[in-house]
Amino acid sequence: MVKIASWNVNSVRARLPNVLAWTRDTAPDVLLLQELKCEADAFPALEFEELGYNLAVVGQKTYNGVAILSKSAIEIDHRKLPGGDGDDQARYVEGFTSGVRVASIYLPNGNPISDAGQRTDKFAYKLAWLERLYRHVRDLLATEDAFVLGGDFNVIPEPIDVHDPEGWDKDALYHVDSRAAFRKLMFLGLTDAFRARHGHAQRYTWWDYRSGAWAKDQGARIDHLLLSPQAADQLAACDIDRRPRGLDKASDHTPIWCELGDR
Repeated sequence: MVKIASWNVNSVRARLPNVLAWTRDTAPDVLLLQELKCEADAFPALEFEELGYNLAVVGQKTYNGVAILSKSAIEIDHRKLPGGDGDDQARYVEGFTSGVRVASIYLPNGNPISDAGQRTDKFAYKLAWLERLYRHVRDLLATEDAFVLGGDFNVIPEPIDVHDPEGWDKDALYHVDSRAAFRKLMFLGLTDAFRARHGHAQRYTWWDYRSGAWAKDQGARIDHLLLSPQAADQLAACDIDRRPRGLDKASDHTPIWCELGDR
């Protein structure tokens, strides 16, 4: 059995006590982190190595940043999403570890969508990034490897995945074009691990810091674990762990995890 978790920590150094405590308590075999907000040489490597993890970190000063932490050796294949010449944003790292290929993904937010009636560069970048991901996943599926794409996709797939769908219509996370691009990706043959195990349950992975969203449970499900058919065949469990969101100095996201094993 392999336990794979994903968590947008919203600054690994600012949330380090919370992240270390959760990692020590739950002991995932593979931990995918996003929004590190630090360069690779500033990542708190020693603290995670003391917990028995190998590291693959793609950092960026102040913004973005992704990592794979694994109790097994990591063979890194990509430190950026293929197809983006000149794109230096730290949003993707992919490798093979613990018997499965994994990728840690921090997809662009995309807001604001428009400015003076014109589509913004930020939203265009988001949609272009999704198209690049689509092309790369198509290539990955051709290998017939078991793989898990985990991370903050910044996409709310369906109305059930947000507390107020109508209020999010003009947001890049729920915009019809973002959702269509996500569906196109899923239709390649991927499995949403949470939906596969929990059907139509309404659960969230992110709550805004503003307006008491956490206390009111007004959130969105934007962090996903997407499985290839070979990985989906091994899916034994998946859940969202709300506990870290309720801590002091919490990230606005909370971890999602799945377990793969012979079935």
